[in-house]
Amino acid sequence: MEVAIIGGGNFGTAIANIIASNGFVTHLWMRDEQQVADCIRLRENRRYLPGHLLNERVLPTCDMSLAMARSGITFMSVPSASFREVSAQLALHTAADDIVISATKGIQAEGFQLMSQILEELVPTNRIGVLSGPNLAEEIAEGQYTGTVIASHDPTVCETVQQILRSETFRVYVNADVYGVELGGALKNIYAIVCGLAAGLGVGQNTVSMLITRSLAEMSRLAVSLGANPFTFLGLAGVGDLLVTCTSPLSRNYQLGYRVAQGVSLQEAQEDLNKLAEGVNTLRVVSAKARELEVYMPLCSGLARVLFEGDDLGHVVNELMTGGQPVDVEFARPANVETPS
Repeated sequence: MEVAIIGGGNFGTAIANIIASNGFVTHLWMRDEQQVADCIRLRENRRYLPGHLLNERVLPTCDMSLAMARSGITFMSVPSASFREVSAQLALHTAADDIVISATKGIQAEGFQLMSQILEELVPTNRIGVLSGPNLAEEIAEGQYTGTVIASHDPTVCETVQQILRSETFRVYVNADVYGVELGGALKNIYAIVCGLAAGLGVGQNTVSMLITRSLAEMSRLAVSLGANPFTFLGLAGVGDLLVTCTSPLSRNYQLGYRVAQGVSLQEAQEDLNKLAEGVNTLRVVSAKARELEVYMPLCSGLARVLFEGDDLGHVVNELMTGGQPVDVEFARPANVETPS
């Protein structure tokens, strides 16, 4: 079996190397012909993952039909803004028994659709899954110990992904809550921006601890309102991913928040990074959804006011600290989850 990675960013490149190292021919698809040419010539993706040589079985290409011709499993790792467009292209080359995995963390504004739901709508296969977790691409590429989560309603999809992705340093766990796993991966980017802002203001560790735990409460609160299992947020795809993106300078969303706290405008911060911070788009979608559903998400709404409405950061912080004080632990058993006897 051959494998296709659709999207030549840092994460797509990192997992392409793992899969190729496991003995699979791996087609790494990118839009940019010059980027493909550079990767072939240098055997390195210097634009997104510099310093890490591509395995000899990684074959960069901008020809999707070539990438998909013999690939039984495909990983989608493109920005959420272009996910629908690329999925429509992918559908032209996908067979009914192919496995398609979303590795993109984001939410489409129209219809509040997660990436797996876009795949279900457009791609002619039911063998769909989601890959999510605390997966900083640079650390994966360096061979640091890392865990991820594969979620699918089809157990054979999970087994296949475990087989081709696992390594001595990359551990793959399974979860049946596709919606919860994917929602956690999208939401945590919002709170990475919040924690980046806090770091830029020079706060202490007590503050960071409070921000992360209250972020987890907000995430699970929205998850319950949307029908996901809040207990999923206690795992790698929830608190695990939240913790790493809220504390690591490698996180683009954290970096963006840090720059804004230093007085840089949102637009300038995005341009400085030269990489997409998914949390900005997710924040727009989620803050609107929270208002629609009347879900209490003060960190999310406060950040939206700072980034999009020009509200004073100090004023928002003061409101957060002097507002209502809800209970500490808010996890509750979902109605559709039975209590063990």
